[in-house]
Amino acid sequence: MSKFPADIYTEQEASPDTLANLGPLRRLAGTWESAAGIDINPKPEGPQRREYSERIDLQPIDAQSNGPQLFYGLRYHTHILASDEDATFHDQTGYWLWEPATGLVMQTLSIPRGQVAIAAGRATADATELVLTAQRGQTEYGICSTSFLEYAFRTESYRIEVVFNPDRSWSYVLDTVLRIPGREEPFLHRDRNTLVKVAEPKPNPLALLRGKAAAR
Repeated sequence: MSKFPADIYTEQEASPDTLANLGPLRRLAGTWESAAGIDINPKPEGPQRREYSERIDLQPIDAQSNGPQLFYGLRYHTHILASDEDATFHDQTGYWLWEPATGLVMQTLSIPRGQVAIAAGRATADATELVLTAQRGQTEYGICSTSFLEYAFRTESYRIEVVFNPDRSWSYVLDTVLRIPGREEPFLHRDRNTLVKVAEPKPNPLALLRGKAAAR
């Protein structure tokens, strides 16, 4: 029996206020910064440890529907600089999405070196920790890369663990397992950081529009 309803067309009624319906993602909303990031990446001579600073902006979007499937979410942009250079070390965009009906949490990500992924996990609305994963070769929650990345730095899996801290900061550990030519063992590429809020989120467009209308 399918886990999905027979009616795949009828949409749910969505709230105009995304911030009030983000479940565990509400704690991510806003703009965050940190200069305490650590990256472990592969080099010919072995693993390299680099420190980095990060700014991530997560802003609410209007509710999104796949027929009866309803998501509330955040659009994000991550910008990272290595501590020893001015050029962008890493740039990433995507969405964090929450399905209240099932507890599904998703992260979609796009990296401007020719890689995209969808990672997924489950959580309760008041969760203090999120774990999302994606696997190469999966057609649902998978990873897609350019031909060069498939050859030289093939990403086998992606895992992100987010912890919401008592002081209202949040931390993440991000693991990508790589296959690299000439290496027998897979390489564990790890990034970790703890971020603090520097700005509150703006209301999503529909909530902002209705707020302006009510104020007239």
